[in-house]
Amino acid sequence: METFRWILALGICYLIGSIPTGFWVVKCLKHTDIRTVGSGNIGATNTARAAGPWAALFVFIVDVAKGFLAVALIAPWFWDPSETLSPVLCGLATVMGHDFPVWLRFAGGKGVATTIGVLLASWPSIAVISIGVWLICFLIWRYVSVGSLAASLVIPIGLMLLHRSWAEWVAGSGLTLLMIIRHRSNIARLLKGQEHRVQRLQRHKEPSELFEG
Repeated sequence: METFRWILALGICYLIGSIPTGFWVVKCLKHTDIRTVGSGNIGATNTARAAGPWAALFVFIVDVAKGFLAVALIAPWFWDPSETLSPVLCGLATVMGHDFPVWLRFAGGKGVATTIGVLLASWPSIAVISIGVWLICFLIWRYVSVGSLAASLVIPIGLMLLHRSWAEWVAGSGLTLLMIIRHRSNIARLLKGQEHRVQRLQRHKEPSELFEG
């Protein structure tokens, strides 16, 4: 019975995460497959290229909500609210759903927004620091990927400083590992000096023109 409960809970969270928000939004607004635009990613950054900043903001909010709801609502349905590990595993399953959605042949996003949602529900202080690190890195270097990777490193470090359990640290580190795996191509481009840099905002620019490279 316990095994079935785990399978059901993590399966539901995976399916929630696998909802391809960016794919559907761009399809509805532009009648275009977002996977043929820019980086080919279905996340908020590529949605900005394909359909503009307001569409990207909507995708970002929905993707954050996926991670938050999995931890704050789904996990308590299956386990006692005092349980600390199961919500994080539900969050991890949701991020995996976002990164590897069954509906798109397991080619999904990079999990940044969904991970933020998981952090907000699980460890709000780490979420705030991660967002701050992302913002600082982005403002300095104007690389979305650099900010995302740096922010993900806050998770295992923060969990150590908060003296969370070993199991929570392993699960939280899984979020960081997923982020690094999904940013492999970005890391390769950074090393070659070919990564897309976000230009400073100027009037009369098309969304696609805000990304150099």
